[in-house]
Amino acid sequence: MLSTIADYTRLTTDLGKSMTQVATQPDVSRDTDYFLSHIGNVKTIDDFLKDYRLYSYAMKAYGLSDMTYAKAFMRKVLTEGVSDKDAFANKLSDTRYREFATAFNFAANGDQATSTSAATTGTATQYVTQTMEQNAGDQNEGLRLALYFTRKASTITNAYQILADKALTQVVQTAMGWSSMISSSDIDAQAKMITDKIDLTDFQDPTKVTKFVQRFAAMWDATQVQSDTSTNPALVLIAGASTSASLDTTMLTTLQNIRFNR
Repeated sequence: MLSTIADYTRLTTDLGKSMTQVATQPDVSRDTDYFLSHIGNVKTIDDFLKDYRLYSYAMKAYGLSDMTYAKAFMRKVLTEGVSDKDAFANKLSDTRYREFATAFNFAANGDQATSTSAATTGTATQYVTQTMEQNAGDQNEGLRLALYFTRKASTITNAYQILADKALTQVVQTAMGWSSMISSSDIDAQAKMITDKIDLTDFQDPTKVTKFVQRFAAMWDATQVQSDTSTNPALVLIAGASTSASLDTTMLTTLQNIRFNR
């Protein structure tokens, strides 16, 4: 039985303990030790990009592992920094690049860029968080999405930030019961749909964020059960029409207990 809500509650009830368990895993501990003991030796962007172990660690910490290969792109992100509103990172819709350039702010701090708390312990914390979410996703993609949304929610100030992030978009669409097909519609229409139905200021309230994530988790689990049932001939033959009716009743009951109020 799927239990995204139960797993989410277990991990977030004592987040510090959950983070410590991940941080002390041998591979995570080893990579973090290397990063913290060597990052201070990096004085230039070239130094940073040449040490693959440091660079890839930092990229994973900010959720950019899939762009580790794009060194020319990342060089531009780091070279221009974030101080100028027209800087490359500030023009990108994906805020992860701005976060990365802020943490490793060579443009503003020069050879001291890697000695800040953001570049050192801040990045290490981000790495552990990313690893925890990745591990969760290996078991349950819905749990990874729930954890990610919880972490990013307070940074959301407009609908376009949601739409620029595939994971955030998936959480919102699932929680609201919207088909993923709406992603092919006009971007402004999608943004209006979000702001018409969701008060984004609620995402500054941890209690309301938790309620929204619980709604997502309930919808996610219900959708996965439906999918598994509909694609398994044996289950279809055994369960028949009563399975769908029972599932609908269960889902509605759960959602009634996790109302997301504007």
